[in-house]
Order: sequence, then C-alpha cells, then structure tokens
Amino acid sequence: MFRRPVLQVFHQFVRHESEVASSLVLERSMNRVQLLGRVGQDPVMRQVEGKNPVTIFSLATNEMWRSGDSEVYQMGDVSQKTTWHRISVFRPGLRDVAYQYVKKGARIYVEGKVDYGEYMDKNNVRRQATTIIADNIIFLSDQIREKA
Repeated sequence: MFRRPVLQVFHQFVRHESEVASSLVLERSMNRVQLLGRVGQDPVMRQVEGKNPVTIFSLATNEMWRSGDSEVYQMGDVSQKTTWHRISVFRPGLRDVAYQYVKKGARIYVEGKVDYGEYMDKNNVRRQATTIIADNIIFLSDQIREKA
C-alpha cells in the first residue's frame, strides 16, 4: 500500500530529471586546425605573471593558383599568397620541445585549435589577435638541431 505512491513519485522524479538533463546536453562542436608550412622566426618563450609559460612562433602557409582565361591549365601566370599564423604552445612537454627544436625555415605540420582574443597594445589601444593553440607538432625537415 505504501509502496505504490512512492514508486509513482519516484517515476515522476526520474522523468522530470531526464527531461532536465536532456535540455542541458550540449551540442558537440569542433575547433580543429591543420597547418603545413615553414617557420618564420625562432620561437620565444614568454611567461605572464602567475601563468604557465608559452612558446610562440610564426608559421607561413602558401596558396598558389594560376591566373588567366586559358582553358589549358599550364597557361597563365602563377600567383601566390602567403598567410602568417601565430602559433602558441602551452602543453609543457610540447612547449619545451618546440622551444628547443623549432627553427626559422623549418618545415613543420601543426595541429591545434583557433583562439580569438584581445590585448592592449603599448598605446592602450585594444587590439584583436588570432592564435593557433598547438596540440601537436610534426617536424618534416631535417633542420632539427639543438639550440646552442
């Protein structure tokens, strides 16, 4: 006699909780970047007060295409656009390897995510910055040398 009302309340509670839980389920999304290019500068390591250090370097990627109205692919001038990416490495092991072995001119592959942020420049002007937060770096050239 006492068991039935308790079960009804329990079922109502479970039903309500599952409805609330399903409304709180977040959609899956993805923020992934894959870049293959050449390093533009030797990395620098910076540390902001109270935060972990970060290794930062630039990476150039090139896009090439042929211009001209000819239907023959070989005809026309070759045009090229270079895009520069700011790469930041926060992961402790990867950060140290990048600082020690990434060199200007090296060809590397970087996997990571895009991060958009703001900062104040030295003239107190708010600037926007786009950064690639690296999760993985693969060295593709034989320019790996120990830092002197």
